[in-house]
Amino acid sequence: MGIIEFKNVSKGFGSGLERTDVLHNIDLDVKEGEFVAILGFSGSGKSTLMNLMAGLYGPDAGTVTFKGKPIEGPSPERGLVFQSYSLMPWLTVQGNVALAVDTVHKDKSKAERAALVSKYIAMVGLPHAAHRRPAELSGGMRQRVSVARALAMDPEVMLLDEPLSALDALTRANLADEILDIWEQDKKTCILITNDVDEAILLADRIIPLNPDGTLGEAVSVNIPRPRDRMAMNNDDGFKALRASVTKYLMDVGVNAKSEETRTLPGIKPKHAIPAAVERAMEGGIEERYLDYSQLHKIYPTPKGPLTVVEDFNLKLKKGEFVSLIGHSGCGKSTVLTMTAGLNDISKGVIKLDGYEVRGADPERAVVFQSPSLFPWLSAKENVSIGVDRVYPTASQAERQDVVEYYLERVGLADSMDKPASSMSNGMKQRVGIARAFALSPKLLLLDEPFGMLDSLTRWELQEVLMEVWSRTKVTAVCVTHDVDEAILLADRVVMMTNGPQATIGKITDVNLPRPRTRKALLEHPDYYHYRQEVLDFLEEYEHGAKPKKPAKPIAAE
Repeated sequence: MGIIEFKNVSKGFGSGLERTDVLHNIDLDVKEGEFVAILGFSGSGKSTLMNLMAGLYGPDAGTVTFKGKPIEGPSPERGLVFQSYSLMPWLTVQGNVALAVDTVHKDKSKAERAALVSKYIAMVGLPHAAHRRPAELSGGMRQRVSVARALAMDPEVMLLDEPLSALDALTRANLADEILDIWEQDKKTCILITNDVDEAILLADRIIPLNPDGTLGEAVSVNIPRPRDRMAMNNDDGFKALRASVTKYLMDVGVNAKSEETRTLPGIKPKHAIPAAVERAMEGGIEERYLDYSQLHKIYPTPKGPLTVVEDFNLKLKKGEFVSLIGHSGCGKSTVLTMTAGLNDISKGVIKLDGYEVRGADPERAVVFQSPSLFPWLSAKENVSIGVDRVYPTASQAERQDVVEYYLERVGLADSMDKPASSMSNGMKQRVGIARAFALSPKLLLLDEPFGMLDSLTRWELQEVLMEVWSRTKVTAVCVTHDVDEAILLADRVVMMTNGPQATIGKITDVNLPRPRTRKALLEHPDYYHYRQEVLDFLEEYEHGAKPKKPAKPIAAE
């Protein structure tokens, strides 16, 4: 018998016409000391499943038991860590952890309880921050406090409900490693809800997919020897095979079929198109230096003197090339992008697009931000139309509507064009943002962490949407990302930036993988993991705040 068991469990919310069924006929058996990862898309019922284990919900049908007895409410035997930190803002780190210790260890002396508080704070690496309040901590540090507080309850089972999803990639990886270290110290039973395949493989003994329809898929055993090292796993054949298999399963069950193409794009020219005579005169060289960064600097004045954030950024892109910019937080990736967009002044150097110096914002340079900034009271169609009306002033209303509807259909919103932005999910809003950018027929597409706010599986889907639409236009593109797989999947070249301040280009990797690309195909390509290793090695070199190494000469495309 497992320590936690589900037998034929179903759960829904509401009644009558408002009823939403979330989980269906769940059978689950978690053994004592096991680390299980529940992996699934947003909206598939992962958190509902976790709340049933925690005793925050009861099942509508079936039974949920802990050590053979029905779960009838919360208990310190089951320690829960949420996605959001839920800390007491007026208490220090020490005070927040002490709340848990004092609740569970009332029989211990004050000195013993203080020692336990110190122990759990040390386990998550926060002794130096013990007297700080949550407002003085980063997101990753706050989540460490949540983990310490859950550990302090001395639970028999740790329930981790997407504890890392709100964190940046590096913080997420570091905290995942700490959770693994803690688990390996005392082998508590752990159940992790996640949408990240790599995280599940690194941590778990078993991975159980939760399908979009609220049913469980077949469990997969993770037979990679422990202790596991994320860098070493990149060269492990077992990791590669398991990663490809789980990814394929999730893509097959989760990604909706692309809508059939029913609309065609009208043959109208945007007002920023180059006149035919000029275009003919510029043929040749401009193809090779279509986007040209030359000795680009960004310097901010500070009370202590000038601060150089980006220094000697030199890069040349061919027309139609897709480049990914990657580096740790604070390396100046987004600064380069906003200067390219004309939203941030250039301190020194120059950016030229199609032979002309970039000055100010212009729809010829379309930007997709992490948050798409839609007008919430307007529909998807109306949000896209605003830019299209400006860019195609001489086109008929019918032609402009054809452009709008064509790109909304391409991003999978054929049935939601008239839906107001306020009622859309984050993933749908970002689809509108992508459609809006392509509909401007820009000379340059700029993407600033376009999928950073989305869960991993929604991100996969939209990456494929982006690649499919890009393959039709071949617009020159620059994408800022912190995701190694995203950088390789999208790009012809991955440009790696050193740490700031004085960030510059540290390395460029040419990605010679066939197009059109899909995530499933790339995971099976023999060269994919070689490219991944190159980028991972560079990021590891700069992981702990290493200062930039000045290249012997400016790095640029030949």
